[in-house]
Amino acid sequence: MARRKPYQQDDENHERWLISYADFITLLFAFFVVMYAISVVNIGKYTVLSEALGDAFGGRGASVKSNTQVELEALPLSHILARKRAEAAKRDRERLDLLARKLDSVMAPLVRSGKVRVMQTARGVTIEINASVLFQEGQAGLSGNARETLAAVGDLLKDDPHAIEVEGHTDDTPIASPLFPSNWELSSARASTVVRLFAENGVAARRLAAVGRASNVPIAPNTDDAGRARNRRVAVTILSGTAAAE
Repeated sequence: MARRKPYQQDDENHERWLISYADFITLLFAFFVVMYAISVVNIGKYTVLSEALGDAFGGRGASVKSNTQVELEALPLSHILARKRAEAAKRDRERLDLLARKLDSVMAPLVRSGKVRVMQTARGVTIEINASVLFQEGQAGLSGNARETLAAVGDLLKDDPHAIEVEGHTDDTPIASPLFPSNWELSSARASTVVRLFAENGVAARRLAAVGRASNVPIAPNTDDAGRARNRRVAVTILSGTAAAE
C-alpha cells in the first residue's frame, strides 16, 4: 500500500509588499512630474505630459489637434499672445472696413458733392463733415436736414462696439458773441451737439467723447474763403481697438 505524502502548507509570500511599494513609487514619481510641469508656463510641456500619462494609464491623454493648435503649443507664451493680438487686430480692421463702406453708402450724396469725406486712417474710420451741412454760420444748433443725416450715421454706429470721438473745428476768424466768446467754445459746442444727437439715437454714452479744436488743426490754408470753409468742419472718428487702448 502506497504511503500518502504528508500535506505541506505553502510558505507565506513575504514579498507581496513590493508590489504595493512599486505602485506607490510610480504614483509619487507621476506627482513630482506634474508639479515640475506646472512650475513652468509652457503649453508644450502640458501637452507632452498629458499624452504621456494618457498612454501610461490606458488611453491617449489628448484629442487629435489641428496643425494650428500644435504650432501654438510649440510656441512660448509671449509668442502666442502676440499672435492672438495680431488676429484680433485683423478682425478689428475687417469690421472697420465694412463699417466704412456702409457709412460711405449712407452719406453718398454728400460725398459726391464734396461736403463729406469718409477716410480710413491709423486711428480708425473718420467721417469729415463740412460745417455748412450741419450748422448756420456762428451757431451750434443743427440746421436743415442735418438731424436726419446724423441720425442715419448714428443708426449704423449704435450696434458697433468701438469708441467714438467727435471733434469740432473752426477757421481762424475770431468770434465773440454772448454764447461763444471764442472759437474754443463754438467748436466744443458743435462737437457736443453731434454727440448728444448720437446718444439720442441709441449710441451708448460711454462710447462718446466731444472735443473742441478751435482753429488749431486746419486742413487747408486760412488765406481765402474756400480754405476757411474747408476748415469749418466736424470730424467723427470711430476709433480702432488699438487706438482706443493707447
